[in-house]
Amino acid sequence: MFDHDGNDVFLPGFRVDAQTDAAIRYIAQNREKPFFLFISFIEPHFQNSRDDYPAPTGYEEKYQDPWTPPDLRALGGTSARHLPGYYGMVKRLDEALGRLQDALISMNLTEKTILAYTTDHSCHFKTRNSEYKRSCHDASLHIPMAFTGSGFNRGGRIKELVSLIDVPPTLLDACDIDIPETMEGHSILPLVNKTKTRWQEDIYAEASDGKERFRCARTKRWKYAVRTFVENRSDRPSEYTEWELYDLKADPWELNNLMGYKSHKMVCDVMRDRLYIRLKQVGEDFVTIQTSTEIPSGQKVLKEHEWYE
Repeated sequence: MFDHDGNDVFLPGFRVDAQTDAAIRYIAQNREKPFFLFISFIEPHFQNSRDDYPAPTGYEEKYQDPWTPPDLRALGGTSARHLPGYYGMVKRLDEALGRLQDALISMNLTEKTILAYTTDHSCHFKTRNSEYKRSCHDASLHIPMAFTGSGFNRGGRIKELVSLIDVPPTLLDACDIDIPETMEGHSILPLVNKTKTRWQEDIYAEASDGKERFRCARTKRWKYAVRTFVENRSDRPSEYTEWELYDLKADPWELNNLMGYKSHKMVCDVMRDRLYIRLKQVGEDFVTIQTSTEIPSGQKVLKEHEWYE
């Protein structure tokens, strides 16, 4: 770990605990004035040099026969070997979050502090490609996100599609700070307060696995993804090819790729248009998408009222 000037800082103990201790010290020192604290925990994360998820002593042993999501069970990958350590890391991280909340309670800060808990990606354990996170599947994209504190104490779960870019405007809105017009994303407070009936119908995500790049649009029911290949990371490709289409209502674990089936051509056309709009928003308005080769299908062709959500 390093300080603001780039100097080494020795924080003893398991890294999650050491960072949490430092965070609690910071809060204690600044509890009499407004503060903003961002804690970037690295765990749970793959350790390249060891080819595992090194949980603290005794924690991996608690999850030797862990629950395994159906997509990981079906596709294999490294989950059988790595889930115990991964879950052990998550458990210690949960305990650290509890200690942080206990500190806020002891300093009477819970009513005037907003705590946002999220992550940048999830993990597919080498089931979708040769590494752990870079894909457009929900195993990579579906992340934990929770808010608590002033304005977020009603409990419950929001079922609308929310993206990481919605976090900054949400926090600004919750603090009564004007949201810049140039900021992407939307505050979720209207959803929390149930004052908004219309919300975005899709979200956008992208990933890069070495020389392979992916772009996708996701609605509540459908996932549409395209891909391309590049020689260098700095390349800006002008063409993508349709790659995957999933019906998340019938196939929530994304095991049946429907791309190219005549029965789902209408879905594909609509989702392609949605992705074009999203690509334009992120500055890739020069991109074209090559349609997939049609695959014969015995299924009936879905009509709009049957597939749209």
